[in-house]
Amino acid sequence: MRAKHYLIAATVLTGIIFVSANLLVQKVFSGARIDFTENNLYTLSDATRSTLKSVAEPVEITFVYTRATGQEFPAIRAYAARVRELLQVYESQSGGKVRITEIDPVPFSPAEDEALAAGITAIDTNGNDPLYFGLIGRNSIDDQRVMPFLAPEREVTLEYDLTRMIDRLDDPDPPRIGILSSLPGMTAPGGEGGYALLRDIHKSFDVEPIAETFQSLPEDLDVLLVAQPPELSPRQEWLIDQFVLRTGRAVFLLDPAAKTAGAGGPFALDDAAASASLPRLGEAWGVTVSERAVADAASALPVPVDTGGGRIEELAHPLFLGIPAGDMNQEDLITADLGRVINFGAPGALITGTLGDGVEFTPLMTTGPSPSFIEAEDAITDMSPQQVLRQYQTEAGPLVLAGRLSGPQRTAFPEGPPPFEEPADPMLADIARTEAAGALPHISTSETDVQVILVADADFIADEFYVIPNEQIVVADNGALVLNALDALAGGGDLSRLRSRAPSLRRMERIDRMRENAEAIYFRQQAELQDNLEAAQGRLEELQAIGAADGFFSGDLEADLTEAERTELLELRQRIVTLRAQLREIERNYRRDIDRLEGTLKAINIWSGPLLVCLIGLFVWYRQKRKGAA
Repeated sequence: MRAKHYLIAATVLTGIIFVSANLLVQKVFSGARIDFTENNLYTLSDATRSTLKSVAEPVEITFVYTRATGQEFPAIRAYAARVRELLQVYESQSGGKVRITEIDPVPFSPAEDEALAAGITAIDTNGNDPLYFGLIGRNSIDDQRVMPFLAPEREVTLEYDLTRMIDRLDDPDPPRIGILSSLPGMTAPGGEGGYALLRDIHKSFDVEPIAETFQSLPEDLDVLLVAQPPELSPRQEWLIDQFVLRTGRAVFLLDPAAKTAGAGGPFALDDAAASASLPRLGEAWGVTVSERAVADAASALPVPVDTGGGRIEELAHPLFLGIPAGDMNQEDLITADLGRVINFGAPGALITGTLGDGVEFTPLMTTGPSPSFIEAEDAITDMSPQQVLRQYQTEAGPLVLAGRLSGPQRTAFPEGPPPFEEPADPMLADIARTEAAGALPHISTSETDVQVILVADADFIADEFYVIPNEQIVVADNGALVLNALDALAGGGDLSRLRSRAPSLRRMERIDRMRENAEAIYFRQQAELQDNLEAAQGRLEELQAIGAADGFFSGDLEADLTEAERTELLELRQRIVTLRAQLREIERNYRRDIDRLEGTLKAINIWSGPLLVCLIGLFVWYRQKRKGAA
């Protein structure tokens, strides 16, 4: 009986100790954690910790989440838990400077009124209560910043967005970015209706659009972004030259064959493509943009291609490049933490000439080892992969697609400012004269070391190159590259490291590598077979045209053909059937290999854990059995 009492007492005591220990751990070690995830998803970066330590005044973050409605959507529910945990870590590591609250805006509640007043987006859930899922940030002087809706597909930028919000609330005056561009997606007022990149720039910076007719540049700009500019007058080039010499900070996206210069997107190649290079500035700096486009078979992306007969297939296209992280500079802040590819469309190359004393040019991104130049007037047309390969002449080594120019610079206009050209329109002339009168005096050398980022492409910032349509899922780091550059030049370089932290829902990278290898293996085979198929179809059409004149009316399309031509016609038809079968076989083999690997890896991921636990259990059981036998 006494043993029974001891057992009950021990059980109760164990329960008390367990509960007490949990409460103590939650109280004392609430912010402590061990992160075993591959990409340290639950560990704050050095940039975030530095930002939290530097916060001068308290910042309050309100997490707005409709719990009952969110429970109906597994992806939202899981992401909400991730956001909540991250916010708790922010609070615990901020030393009391960041305070976290959570509200549940059920319908017709004061919390719902607060969410709507702040600008949190109410998401319709088809009959259920609306879903609110966002963040409200406030500082001690009632400045406010809002993330209207936390989309799970944007998890990759969650830490950056949150840290940026805190940084901006602590220092409410964002850097000012001037944007000069001829691209439709970069000229939308307020960013609405434009590129996703433009909207992201508006979220992080104070944006000043620069009109195509500008005769002066704002003196308070922190960084100038020039994305495929319109045709500039010599005086306008001089104004850009002088801005760079005075501030030293600019980003140039210059493309010799911009497929997105029209409004139709990257595959609407009937639009007249634009070319931009700013040769005078480039020659003065010692770095120019090539006049020809770059093709790279090693980095070719799969794109939809018309293979004839109304068939659209995805084939690796050497003019559309996916540059992996391995071909990016891992030491420069702008590209070091980019983990995904950068997708380009018929880019140019940066050509280095004679650099000035003390000037350095640092490549940020290169092609594979065997690229080729393609004439720009050909690259902007709807070239097939086979047509590109027929012009392919391998260069001696990788070509530079993006780079950083740093150091002291001299003006590209040593003779002084070009004369002012007055517009013919009287109203525009008055405006132009007023602007020109405010231009600063000419300087010949830079007042500070220049930091200029050059990218030999403009297409890559279009949504179609890195954002899945209608889903707003980012699949490449195109936008992050530009935002990193702006951040680094504007003085927020540490924050740029946060943009490309991997999401918790990760891709199967080995499958991706397998797919890339398979594409490299099958690409040449596809290209050769496609060439043969096109030649056979062309000859078939010639032979059929011979008999079409008289034979059409007798019902015999081969009436005017010789015996040899009839035999050739039959052989061509059979050859076309055989070539099509071979192309289909190549595609089937490719997909079979991918599916086999994917199935194997899924099986390993699903069953390896349970099997390991079972093996450990069997081992423990075997050891205990041996001890009992002994």
